[in-house]
Amino acid sequence: MRSQPLSVVVTRRLPERVEARLSELFGAELREGDAPLTREALIRAGREADVLVPTITDRIDAEMLDAMGDRLKLIASYGAGVDHIDVQAARQRGIMVTNTPGVSADDTADMTLALILGVARRLPEGMTTMQEGNWGGWSPSALLGARITGKKLGILGLGRIGQKVARRARAFGMEVHYHNRNRLRQETEEELGATYWESLDQMVARMDVISLHCPHTPSTFHLMNARRLKLMRPEAILVNTSRGEVVDENALTRMLRAGEIA
Repeated sequence: MRSQPLSVVVTRRLPERVEARLSELFGAELREGDAPLTREALIRAGREADVLVPTITDRIDAEMLDAMGDRLKLIASYGAGVDHIDVQAARQRGIMVTNTPGVSADDTADMTLALILGVARRLPEGMTTMQEGNWGGWSPSALLGARITGKKLGILGLGRIGQKVARRARAFGMEVHYHNRNRLRQETEEELGATYWESLDQMVARMDVISLHCPHTPSTFHLMNARRLKLMRPEAILVNTSRGEVVDENALTRMLRAGEIA
């Protein structure tokens, strides 16, 4: 029987309700600042903990796990993904890794639609104009943006989050298309009003909006590479609420600066 309470160490500031519950249950060591821990500080935290609660900003590799010592027994990642943790190395050392799949699916879907609308309706430009005091009054042609009703939305990864995005997009009158590693059942496609594309390249070339909802794996690293980005329509919108590594950001930056993508 354990004589001492579990030592739970948190790496970032978490929502107040979460921190309060952790303190109530475990007397957890919380963070006052919200900057990501350095590699050295993260190793020290792992040495002092029975349970480490990291976030996606904390990269934990095999070398770090070795340096953390034998005390650590559980890495409870605050989030759905675990691609920032060497899970296999942790298991080999007897450390369990857990996550919270699906907990933020609705929130991510909401943010996806917010980003689509924000870009299509040029909301950031309007906000900047107001904040800088440059609003000159209404004009028939100012910041018109584009309507999303009737536009083609291509979803890459029609899983839990992708399906929630599809339902929201249909409420705005968008056409839903998708590409998956495995095609969904016919009844699911009919429920979502979603059209399947076997070829990702063909789908990318024909969509008005591309929304990414796939995990970061070796097979999805830079899935949206320079070649595939060039297939997009010049005025198409690309939204990535999955993982940054899915897009070749250097290629995307070059294309934006060159005006190849609006």
